[in-house]
Amino acid sequence: MTRSGFFPALLRAAVLSIVAGIVILPLLSTFLGGFKTMGELRSSPFGIPTIWDLSTYSDILFSPLFWTYMRNSLVVSLSAVVLTLLSASMAAYVFAQIRFFGSRYIQSYLLLGLMFPFATAIVPLFIQIRDLNLLDNPLGIILPQTAFSMAFAVVLLRSFFQQLPKELFEAAYVDGCGYIGFFFRFTLPLSTPILATVGTFVFVQSWNNYLLPLVVLNDRSLYTWPLGIMQFRGEFLIEWNKILAFVSLTILPALIFFTFTQKYIVAGLTRGSVKG
Repeated sequence: MTRSGFFPALLRAAVLSIVAGIVILPLLSTFLGGFKTMGELRSSPFGIPTIWDLSTYSDILFSPLFWTYMRNSLVVSLSAVVLTLLSASMAAYVFAQIRFFGSRYIQSYLLLGLMFPFATAIVPLFIQIRDLNLLDNPLGIILPQTAFSMAFAVVLLRSFFQQLPKELFEAAYVDGCGYIGFFFRFTLPLSTPILATVGTFVFVQSWNNYLLPLVVLNDRSLYTWPLGIMQFRGEFLIEWNKILAFVSLTILPALIFFTFTQKYIVAGLTRGSVKG
């Protein structure tokens, strides 16, 4: 490496190390906090535990409620991913491959969903969920999360679908393959990167959602993991070491899911961001 290229590479490595430290330090502190007592956590929140207390993690792992919360979160998150990918991919395919009157207006109306934060719709959404008798029902969480993920998913999927070779569709059409056949036989198999990208974002967003389950669920047996944290909050005391241990254990599925799909995320975002 020449001297002119050494300093930019060194600067890049330094910046990346700083960014990595900013990301890893809170995760590491959260994980280590679960091994500390309340007194040590107050005196040394970022230090290494002097005495490693394994009881906090073991109590959570052997608690039936923990696995109930994890199961509920998995059901809700995976259902939201499947419904979002299925509905958004079909809508994006129509917008990308079929020209019809009013398509631009429908796309613009759909994209309005990106302009409004989720919290602004929580009151009318609660009324609608109540009128549909979906309170204390996982569908009361799954369906709204799917709806609020549609705009983002359609934008990415449509951009990706537009880059698929037109010659491939023309050849399939000559062989008697229509729009539906081309969608299932060619479009979806070729769109694994962008589907993984959208699925990962929807999964993480659904996994970490706190406000909607708080509004919809009253039955403790249906709680997702963000609501499960409330069991460690008493009237006069908050057990922060148990909260940190609980959070460390419950973010593992999202981290594992992201780790296995990160190469598809990079491929999907780079290909899907060229053309809009």
